[in-house]
Amino acid sequence: MSLRTGPDPRAGAGRRRTGTTGNPVLRARTVPARIRSALREFSEHSPSRFAILVFGGLIVLFTVLFSLPISSAEGRVTNFVDSLFTAVSVICVTGLSTVDMATHWSPFGHALIYIGVNIGALGVLTLASILGLVISRRLGLRAKLIAASDTNPLRMHHGPVAEGQAVRLGEIGGLLVTVAVSALVIEVGLALLLFPRMLADGIPPLTAAWESLYYSAMAFTNTGFSPNAEGLAPFANDYFFLSVLMIGVFLGSIGFPVIYTFTRSIKARRRRDRAGKPARWSVHVKLTLVTSLLLFVVGAVLYLVLEFDNPGSFGSLNAGDTVFQSFFLSMMTRSGGFSTFDISQLNGSSLLVTDMLMFIGGGSASTAGGIKVTTLAVLFLAAFAEARGVQDMEAFGRRIPSDVLRLAVSVVLWGATTVAVSTVVVLQITKAPLDYVLFDVISAFATSGLSTGLTASASEPAQVVIAITMFMGRVGTVTLAAALAASERRQLFKRPEERPIVG
Repeated sequence: MSLRTGPDPRAGAGRRRTGTTGNPVLRARTVPARIRSALREFSEHSPSRFAILVFGGLIVLFTVLFSLPISSAEGRVTNFVDSLFTAVSVICVTGLSTVDMATHWSPFGHALIYIGVNIGALGVLTLASILGLVISRRLGLRAKLIAASDTNPLRMHHGPVAEGQAVRLGEIGGLLVTVAVSALVIEVGLALLLFPRMLADGIPPLTAAWESLYYSAMAFTNTGFSPNAEGLAPFANDYFFLSVLMIGVFLGSIGFPVIYTFTRSIKARRRRDRAGKPARWSVHVKLTLVTSLLLFVVGAVLYLVLEFDNPGSFGSLNAGDTVFQSFFLSMMTRSGGFSTFDISQLNGSSLLVTDMLMFIGGGSASTAGGIKVTTLAVLFLAAFAEARGVQDMEAFGRRIPSDVLRLAVSVVLWGATTVAVSTVVVLQITKAPLDYVLFDVISAFATSGLSTGLTASASEPAQVVIAITMFMGRVGTVTLAAALAASERRQLFKRPEERPIVG
């Protein structure tokens, strides 16, 4: 064994590494990496909080942009409450407003609205997942779980998920691509249908091109803003135009997992597998489609019966027009936000029906709001199972586990509590009639966008409460569901059982 008396080369290497680390220039270069690492760690450990942070940051950004003079048609600074309310309504794809959206904003302001609704339509956790992908530069397991929990909060379980999923975990990357591509394709397709119709009505080509894109985005995102001051009044009798809007609202409200399933089914039909069997639709897809169509028809029938003799709505229309307008209103109430007449003219019974339809909303992971149609379907399946004396909930030959029911009950209670508290506060501030306050509060929570006119005429404190309700409705239900699913833990003991009296 030989002994070295000279300097140890490893020590020099260590000194070189230490010197490099101590270099302030090189250390400054690592600041973005440190920020990226911190954001990645936060998004992985607290996906629900990260989602709220993302949406909150977008609202702050758009509030600042809407307050700029360049965003106003008059070149003036828009006051804080109007800018904040518009930013929340745009990012949460609600459609309520405190200003005339068509005349108050400049072309730059309308461009912000167009961009904002398309960003907000992606979904809370989906948007957080995409941002996490940008930050971490890869789609890891936790990022997939964040995105998957937007399609189904049960994905946030620490253990295996005990049900068939609309989208498998390994397909989340394909789902994110489908979200972006389907939004683009559907909106462009709707615009191509609307553009020649607008040209036929004498609208200049450039204006027709912009308004067709605007209307297509507002239909697919279920927002309901109109680019012209007259709203839908010029197209109230144009059933082709209104039908295109209905198609856009329906495609946006069924949810991206359902659209993804449609694309897989089309591909499977083009290239059948070796056994020649087509792709099977999940229970989620079937429940979404069946419940949505059932609510669409039931809503139309109710409006037809309740409004056929109301001069403020359908009273002056013939039978065919009344039927079509009933279906149009039924489609718009569950989140579309468009209307061909003044909603405040509806009968009280129709306002109550609209409240219920808005509260239900559209499909999970869609551009629509509300408690979601599958939540309602699960509750009814549980009630039917109890009435038959059957222990398990079943649908389409599949058993639905009890944890899905607990999650559905939690979402409904969260929504009902939010609506109740907001209604009481707004009632106390405005002293307005209960049916009008309840209507606008539910519209805000369910991101429907229909209004009796209360929101625009209310005081600023009431408008702030409604803005908070919009945020809670868009962010609260899905993040609450994800948090509840993620917080489930195993308990190694059971307490003595005792049954309280129910009913």
